Amino acid sequence: MKHLLFPLFCLIALTSCAGYRLGGLKPKHLESVKSIYIPLAKSRVIFPRAEALTTNSVVDSFVTDGTYRIGNASKSDATLQVTLSSINYRQVRASRFDSLSSEELEMEVTLDWILIDPSKPGTALDQGRSRERTRFFASDNLQTARANALPDALERASRSIVSRLSDGF
Repeated sequence: MKHLLFPLFCLIALTSCAGYRLGGLKPKHLESVKSIYIPLAKSRVIFPRAEALTTNSVVDSFVTDGTYRIGNASKSDATLQVTLSSINYRQVRASRFDSLSSEELEMEVTLDWILIDPSKPGTALDQGRSRERTRFFASDNLQTARANALPDALERASRSIVSRLSDGF
């Protein structure tokens, strides 16, 4: 009986992860894409360094995920064009003494993106819109508070793009 248990245990142990696959499970229409070129993002809003912050957030999210490599324009399988469409603010909490004076604000950023096949210009492999939010306290210097909150909102929106392209949702 002991002679049968060990081979049976080995067989079960070896087949228990038979469905596991290294790397992410890409959507079917993106299986051939291995590397993505990400040019400088465009911005429809007036905000200092918004294009660079957006591009850095998207690149960092792809590097962290690891499903796709970041490539250059000539050797990549696809090009991801990102546009910072809007930055909206909403009051979350007002001062106890003055309802027009904000204590806490919510920033919502909207990124429009399109993944293009460079071998067929104008052909979109995938496209979408990513909208994410972050909250911040309105300090004495509101401009600095907004500038400090923007990278967090962009990082959240970038992770949403990577999730869509890597996992399909």
